[in-house]
Amino acid sequence: MTEYTGNPLLWVALVALVAAAVLISRQRRAARALRQQVQGLRDHYTELENDYGKSVQAAQERAEDETKTVLKSAMRTLQGLAAEQQLVLSRLQNKYGDSPLLQDLLEIDHTNSQFGRRAQSIAVLCDGWLGGRRDTASVYDVVRSAQGRIRHFRRVDILSQVDFGITSRAVEPVALALAELLDNATSYSSPDTVVEINIRTVPKGICVVVDDAGVGMSDEERARADKLLATERASGVAGLGNPPQFGFAVIGLLCERFGFEVSVDSSSPYGGVRAVVLLPHELLTAMPEKKAPAPAARGTARPVP
Repeated sequence: MTEYTGNPLLWVALVALVAAAVLISRQRRAARALRQQVQGLRDHYTELENDYGKSVQAAQERAEDETKTVLKSAMRTLQGLAAEQQLVLSRLQNKYGDSPLLQDLLEIDHTNSQFGRRAQSIAVLCDGWLGGRRDTASVYDVVRSAQGRIRHFRRVDILSQVDFGITSRAVEPVALALAELLDNATSYSSPDTVVEINIRTVPKGICVVVDDAGVGMSDEERARADKLLATERASGVAGLGNPPQFGFAVIGLLCERFGFEVSVDSSSPYGGVRAVVLLPHELLTAMPEKKAPAPAARGTARPVP
């Protein structure tokens, strides 16, 4: 034993071993400290990133709210002006009913209805006032009203009807949603084709079916439309695109607020899009029994909005 303890090489080895152990221990502590420091920096960076993201989102939301507030106020003014002009035009139509001026007045009235519809749509997107009425209206009259709010109203044929009415709170929302669907149908189909409307009773209520002979929708377009109509709101006013695409965004909001459904997930038998508006029983009411007016023929005067 003594010969080992007196061996200088052994002592050198022991000292080197202890020094190595101490060095390794220090390096491990330093590595742990460095890892903790790095993790701390990562956490701090993540926190800064989250704070920045929240700040940007808050700024965007403030800007969106401010934009909506301005647009809401402007659209209310425009809606009021459109309503006043509608009254003036109605009086003029009654006054000059037998005059050659009547057709010109009807054309102006029709343009005013389109203007009013666009103001309503923007108001809906800005959580603004839609306007309404105190009385119920028949489903047929609501469909006719929607027909009268689009440019190519003469291309729309109403092929069937039912003896039900729509409650007063839902009349204007349903008419606006149908007008947006009809505008899409006539805009994306050939000018020499007809857009057909069929009104049917179903176990859940009433369906208004719109069929066009247009170009149809791609899978991507249909998926986007389904999201806007069912689950996903448009990402603010800026998310409507340029030029803005109002239709499905407006319809989706109306469905959410007033309790009806719209789908465009099937094809029309004419190769275009089939849009279905489902009005549940809660939005329907019985109408007094009377002979319904005959379906509008193409080329007749514009339906009353």
